[in-house]
Amino acid sequence: MNTTTLPIGDPASTRARAAATGLWLFMGVVSALFALFLVAYAMRMEAADWSPIGMPPQLWLSSALLLAGGLLLQRSATAAQALHHARARGLLLAGGLAAMAFLGAQLWAWQSLLDARVGLAGNPAASFFYVLTALHGLHVIGGLVAWSITVPPAVAPPAEPRRLALRITLCARYWHFLFAVWAVLFAALGWLTPEVVRFICGRA
Repeated sequence: MNTTTLPIGDPASTRARAAATGLWLFMGVVSALFALFLVAYAMRMEAADWSPIGMPPQLWLSSALLLAGGLLLQRSATAAQALHHARARGLLLAGGLAAMAFLGAQLWAWQSLLDARVGLAGNPAASFFYVLTALHGLHVIGGLVAWSITVPPAVAPPAEPRRLALRITLCARYWHFLFAVWAVLFAALGWLTPEVVRFICGRA
C-alpha cells in the first residue's frame, strides 16, 4: 500500500507509516541474525570433522510453496486496495495455506534426513541444517500469527478497507522477505563449500 497517497496528519497515514517502519526494522534485525549464523556456518566448514549432507528433494517443494504464498498475498493486497473484497479474501486464505504447506514440507524434509540416520548431533553440517531451517520456520510461524490476525476482518466485509489492505500488504512484504532469506539459506546449505568460502575470503 502506498502510504504517500494519504494526507499528512491523517491517523490512517500515521499508522501505516509506523507499521511499515516497524516491519522494515524487524526485517533488518532478522537479516543480521541470519547473516551471523551464515558467517558461523562458513567458518565451521574449515574444521576437519566437516562432512556435507545432501539436500532433501522436499526442499524444492517447500521453496515453491513459500514463493507461491508470497505471490498469492501480493495479489490479495492488490485486490484489497482495489476494494475487490471477495477476491482479496480468497487469495489471503490461499497464501496462508501455502505457508502452512511450506512448514509441512520442511518437516517432511527433516523426516527424510532422520530416516537416512542424519541426526542433529554428530555431524556439524547436519546440526547447522536443522538449526537454520528451524530458525527460519519459527519466523514463518510468526508470519502466520500475523496472517491469522488479518484473516478475521477479511472474512466479513471490512469496516476499514484501507486498514485491511495495509495489513495484507505488510503480510505480503514479510512473505517476500521470508522467501529471500530462504533462497539464501537454501543456496548456502546446498552449494556453499569450503573452497567457495576460501575464494570469497581471498584465500583460494
